[in-house]
Amino acid sequence: MDNNSSFKPSLRLIDATMLVAGSMIGSGIFIVSADIIRNVGSAGWLIFVWLITGFMTLTAALSYGELSAMYPKAGGQYVYLKEAYNPLVGFLYGWSFFTVIQTATIAAVGVAFSKFLAYLVPAVSEDNILLKLKIGIGNAGQPQFFTFSAAQLVSIGLIALLTFINTRGIRSGKLIQTTFTLTKLLSLFGLIIFGFIALDGGIWKANWSNVWNLHSLNKDGSFSTYTTVAALGAIASSMVGSIFSSDSWNNVTFIAGEIKNPKRNIGLSLALGTLIVTVIYIVTNIMYTGVLSLHDIATADKDRVAVTASQQIFGHAGTLIIALLIMVSTFGCNNGLIMAGARVYYSMAKDKLFFNKAATLNKNSVPGYGLWIQCLFACLWSLSGKYGDLLDMISFVVVVFYMLTIIGIFILRKKHPTAERPYKAFGYPVLPVLYIIMGLAFCILLIKFKPNYTWPGLIITLAGIPAYYLIMRKQSALK
Repeated sequence: MDNNSSFKPSLRLIDATMLVAGSMIGSGIFIVSADIIRNVGSAGWLIFVWLITGFMTLTAALSYGELSAMYPKAGGQYVYLKEAYNPLVGFLYGWSFFTVIQTATIAAVGVAFSKFLAYLVPAVSEDNILLKLKIGIGNAGQPQFFTFSAAQLVSIGLIALLTFINTRGIRSGKLIQTTFTLTKLLSLFGLIIFGFIALDGGIWKANWSNVWNLHSLNKDGSFSTYTTVAALGAIASSMVGSIFSSDSWNNVTFIAGEIKNPKRNIGLSLALGTLIVTVIYIVTNIMYTGVLSLHDIATADKDRVAVTASQQIFGHAGTLIIALLIMVSTFGCNNGLIMAGARVYYSMAKDKLFFNKAATLNKNSVPGYGLWIQCLFACLWSLSGKYGDLLDMISFVVVVFYMLTIIGIFILRKKHPTAERPYKAFGYPVLPVLYIIMGLAFCILLIKFKPNYTWPGLIITLAGIPAYYLIMRKQSALK
């Protein structure tokens, strides 16, 4: 039974904007540029990859503004897909969102927090194995073990703590989100400024001398050239990391029922939040190329480019500075992911497509059951240690659902031409069509050049089809 029948609108424009920005900025910007450089091999193409990703993110966010103004209710993208297509498409998004997209991201961000906490407290390192159990024999006859590290324990503790805080009401989650996001934005601005002050003219000139020389840069310093088609594949592969780093901007749409004046503020927060983060990401990468050689970026220890750059800028204190910054960043990021995710399960449960208890609000007017079931699944991913692989594989599915949602704008304009649209998609139809073309090209190139990044996500998504019809059959039997 609902203790409170409806959500309480208490998030202002600044809070919604901080949710967009805070959910986007996790640990990716500090790490993924190493892999991008290994794929594209030049400073120009590094920035170009981030520019393409930023353009796609901004275009999608501006397009979503129309849908958020039409359907200012909890559930966001799940609701848009259901309304534009049918309940099955909405369910497949919600299914993928719960099984991997949101919960595995929460796990990955939690472990990233633990890894950088280990710089301050070595005892919580991922190398500190607390439990090791033999679980079988592998294909090569080697024993296989389940291991549980101190980093995983900290990740689970962090997820549980933030879940508990968010069950106490939207104001608790809002305070953490706005405070931590403002802190990390200011810290990133500081890192960028000090980076440009410490810019090395020789490194800058060397990095920008062959700005459009596209090739793979190997860790041993050698490089390999691409054919024209393979070059496109390299760019698409590079974008897996930048898209992951720029994802979760749509989380604000899930929490629409708790935003003041949602018809105005959701679209505005999407535009402002994604623009702020896009600018920061691009300028941060330009700063990297001013303090580190391309080889240093490509070979950064465990891909931690920001740590290597910070050591160049601040000396020995650089490692500690970046560790603290990433801890703030990932803490705030996970709070936003946890806060917003449960609202999707709430909307699905209202449609009888999720656990019934997830459709209830607790005494603090938040979906407490949904928060805890999300917590449980995220903790299971933390235990598995496989979240990183899955996140690489799910970028394909994430972009597919973004494309379907933007195509939904065209569908809904046909289906409901007279519906109230307080805000219309900016640049319609040109920008939405551009996004669809670019997203389609990204997905096709991944299918061709990185099939291992595509089929696992598709299998997980398509597994939702029999699950949907089993739920429908159960509902019919209960009538």
